[in-house]
This record gives sequence, C-alpha cells and structure tokens, in this order.
Amino acid sequence: MMNELLELLRQNARLTNAQLADMLGTTEAAVAAEIHRLEAKGIIKGYSAIINDELAKTSEVEAIIELRVTPKRDCGFDEIARTIMMYEEVESLSLMSGSYDLSICVKGNTLKEVAMFVSQRLSALDGVVSTATSFVLKRYKEKGIFIEEEEKDERGLICP
Repeated sequence: MMNELLELLRQNARLTNAQLADMLGTTEAAVAAEIHRLEAKGIIKGYSAIINDELAKTSEVEAIIELRVTPKRDCGFDEIARTIMMYEEVESLSLMSGSYDLSICVKGNTLKEVAMFVSQRLSALDGVVSTATSFVLKRYKEKGIFIEEEEKDERGLICP
C-alpha cells in the first residue's frame, strides 16, 4: 500500500483520507495510520502547492546554479552541501553526475539579489571551483503538473 499511497499523494496531496481509502481499497483508519507512519519515519517530508507565479503575480526570481566543487577527504560533497543548504535562498540542492557536481535552485527578489548571492556567498565558499547560473524565464510543467494550460482555439475548422 505504501508505494500506491505515495504516488497518489505525489499527484494530489489534498486528497482526503476517505478518498485515498476508496482509491486504495482500504479503510480511512488504515490510510491515516500509514500516513502517520510515513511522516514519523521521514519518508514524507512535507506537503506543498504548485503555484502559477504569473497568475499569482509574484515577482520572485528563480535561478538554477551549477556548481563544481572539490570534494573533501572523508566526507566527499556532504560537508559543502550541508553548508549550502542552510542558506535561506536555497530552495533545493542535488548532487549530480556529469559536468558539474551540485545543482542548486535559488529564489530571490531581483536578478541582482541572486547574482550577489552567487558571487558573494557561493563563489566564496572553500572548495568551490566554478559556478554557472541560469535564470528561469518561464515554467511550463512542475512535478507532472502543467503550469499553463494551452489556450483552446474555439474556432471551427473550415473545409472547402
């Protein structure tokens, strides 16, 4: 039941325990107990909403920062990752394979604020070799949800 429950919650965390129980063919009490168990074990870390920032008229700036770092002996990338994730600007942080080591999603109020965070805080960290910053211009899809639905063309097809 755990995997099916987690998938349903990924799709819509606002489903009630009764709705989840119906979908899973179990009882409301069993769903509530399983959710509580998953939260207590740290498997479920939290719940969030997916927001269309354009419609919400938020002016936040989001950037993806690629970081190349020199791993530390005995702890690899963990020490620098712990330092970086403590900054409030950091929304997410992931260890990557490929041409860079860490991927960081950062939010700020302005382009300059994000740029200053990168140049004064991230670049100055011991072990940081290089950074590459890309600003998010428009979000189309997040966590499987379309942010902006396609406008439907209500005009009919005209055939000769």
